[in-house]
Amino acid sequence: AGPGSYTVGTMSERFDCHYCRDPLQGKKYVQKEGRHCCVKCFDKFCANTCIECKKPIGADSKELHFKNRYWHDSCFRCFKCYTSLVNEPFMLRENNKVWCSNCTAAEDAPRCKGCFKPIIAGDQNVEYKKMVWHKDCFTCSQCKQVIGSGSFFPKGDDFYCVSCHEHKFAKTCAKCKNPITSGGLTYQEQPWHSECFICSNCKKQLGGKRFTAVEDQFYCVECYKECVAKKCAGCKNPITGFGRGTSVVNYEDESWHDYCFKCTKCARGLANKRFVCHNGKIYCAECPKRL
Repeated sequence: AGPGSYTVGTMSERFDCHYCRDPLQGKKYVQKEGRHCCVKCFDKFCANTCIECKKPIGADSKELHFKNRYWHDSCFRCFKCYTSLVNEPFMLRENNKVWCSNCTAAEDAPRCKGCFKPIIAGDQNVEYKKMVWHKDCFTCSQCKQVIGSGSFFPKGDDFYCVSCHEHKFAKTCAKCKNPITSGGLTYQEQPWHSECFICSNCKKQLGGKRFTAVEDQFYCVECYKECVAKKCAGCKNPITGFGRGTSVVNYEDESWHDYCFKCTKCARGLANKRFVCHNGKIYCAECPKRL
C-alpha cells in the first residue's frame, strides 16, 4: 500500500483552483494530473472512495491503495479480527476484504470434526479417513474420555476407546465371562478365549487340537484315554473314539472296541451280529453248540 497519485502543498505563486477558480496563493492546494485545486474541490471532485467505509478519502487523510483499491489508513484493518494492517502483511480475499496472515491461515485451515474450529499449524491433531480432529477433541463416543493418539475402534460415525468397545461390542467368553478382544475360538456356537478352552486335566490349550467333551468338561486325547475313557473288555486299552474302531459295543456294563468284540472260540467279529454269552464269555451263535 502507498500514497495516491497526487501532491498536497501550499501555493506560493499565483494560481487559481481548476474547479472553483478561487485564488490558491498562500492556501493549501492539491495537484493531481497536472491540475491544481483547492482542498474543498479535491474532496468533492477528485478524492478516491474508501472501499471499506465508502466515504471519500480527503486530502487531509492518509490514503492506502492496492490494485486500484483505496482505503483510509484507519479503515485498512483485518476483516476478521480488526487488527490494523498498516505495515503488516495481508491478503485481499472475496468481496475486496483484507485479512491478516493469521486469520487467513485459520480460515484456510482444515476444520476439527469435533469442535468445528480451525486446526492451525502447530496444533496436535488426529487424522482418520480424511477427517481431522484436535487431539483433545477426539473422544470416545461412550465415555467421552479423550482418545487422542491412543487405540480406538470405529463403528459407523462413532469411535470407541478399547475399554468401551470391549464392554459394548466384544463377545463374552463362555468360561470366564470377560470380553474377547482378539483371537478366540468358537465351540458349539459359544465363544471362548484360547487360553480358557483347555483340557480339564492337564490344562493344555485345545485350540486346533483333537479333544473330547464329557459333561461340559474338555479333555485332550491323552488325558481322555488316561482318566475318562472306558477300557475295552477285550484288549484292555482305552476306547477313545479316535482312529481305528470308533464304534463301541456295550453289553452288561462292559464295553469293547468293535474290532475286539469277537467270538471267544472262533474269533469271528460279532459287532452288529447275533452272539451268545456263556459263562461270562462271548460266542457266535454256532460255537456254543460245539462246547
